Order: sequence, then C-alpha cells, then structure tokens
Amino acid sequence: MEQLEIISWQTLDTLKAAATKIVEVVGDLDSDEHMSVFCYIEDDYLELFYSELDTNFIRHFEDEDEFFKTIETRKNEFGEEDFDAANYYEEEENFGDEESEEDLDGFDLKDDEEDEDY
Repeated sequence: MEQLEIISWQTLDTLKAAATKIVEVVGDLDSDEHMSVFCYIEDDYLELFYSELDTNFIRHFEDEDEFFKTIETRKNEFGEEDFDAANYYEEEENFGDEESEEDLDGFDLKDDEEDEDY
C-alpha cells in the first residue's frame, strides 16, 4: 500500500471523475468532516481521502483483498456498519402481540368484523 498526501480537493475530485467504478463512499464531509471514496481506475485500487481537519491523501492498494479489508476498517473507524435494511425486520415479521387481536394500526379486528355485518 502506498500513500500520497494531497493538498487540493480538486485533485481528488479529478481522480474521482476519472474512476472506472466507485465501489464505496464511507463518511460524509458535511456531518463527519471526512470522507473516503474507494474506487478503481483501470487495474489500480484507490482510496481518495477527503478531510476538513487532517491531511488529504490518495492510497494505492496492491490487490483487491487489501482494498476491501481497508473499506471494512474505514467503516468501523467512521462508525458505519453493514446494515441490510431489507433483512432488518426478518426475525420479527409480526410487530404486534401474537395473542392480541389488535391490528398494527391500533384498530381492533373484532370491531372491523362487526362493521362488515351492517
């Protein structure tokens, strides 16, 4: 892994624009005051590190494994964790009390059944 300090965000932005693919963006300059853009340009795996407080840099990785390990490390440093919103409620499909006959919106199912008789 090689690292090169960068003074200007314009240099980082230029590399970001030239990226073949942006794999992951970790952090946010507005709320975290730092952000890492993980991308690759042709066969080069790069981290473009933007910071309002620290030194900006470009980090070049030797291989894909080192690249993805650094993404996970950076997520942990920035307090971001893998969150799969699609499976978040998978274990608890029923949000209400199973023995209760109340619907999730607070209406009693018995009342709804009685209303259908009218």
